[in-house]
Amino acid sequence: MGGTMDGTKQQRRGNTRQRIQDVALELFAEQGYEKTSLREIAERLDVTKAALYYHFKTKEEIIVSLFEDLTKPIEDLIEWGRRQPGTLETKEEIIRRYGEALAGAEPLFRFMQENQATVRELRIGDTFKDRMRGLRDILINPDAELVDQVRSVSALFTLHAGMFVMRDLEGDSEKKREAVLEVALDMIRQAHEHACRKED
Repeated sequence: MGGTMDGTKQQRRGNTRQRIQDVALELFAEQGYEKTSLREIAERLDVTKAALYYHFKTKEEIIVSLFEDLTKPIEDLIEWGRRQPGTLETKEEIIRRYGEALAGAEPLFRFMQENQATVRELRIGDTFKDRMRGLRDILINPDAELVDQVRSVSALFTLHAGMFVMRDLEGDSEKKREAVLEVALDMIRQAHEHACRKED
């Protein structure tokens, strides 16, 4: 049957705008953002430069649109989280869904890590920091002790580290993702339990 991930990939392939984004990211990864031209992106896609131009006028537009599309699930997650009760279940669900959103946007995050000057120039980093703050505010219990607030934020960064650091470790990628998620959930539970104990 193929899971939802395959469905999303198929959908992305059928959509010209998304094909442009995917191919541009591939080329940026292969030869660097600065060295890649719109002409090369058009050539690899086998479309005219005019056809590409119809969707995007510049490389910057491609990256900004990719960032907006791929981080939309994070924005939706923040909206959802703000409407939920501050229970452990809510926090666990946020960590799970955030892990999935990161996995879906992995090529983009790799681009962001390798092209920090461009990211700064396009102000993508600022938007991303705002989204991280939004998630942090939902996960953190404001009355919690500092160490537990740090645990809550560290859960998010564990998922980030998992995406980059774990790639170089031996082992099945699915198992590695599960292990990273388990550690992140562990931190959230510890922080939550301490806060609850403090209230009793």
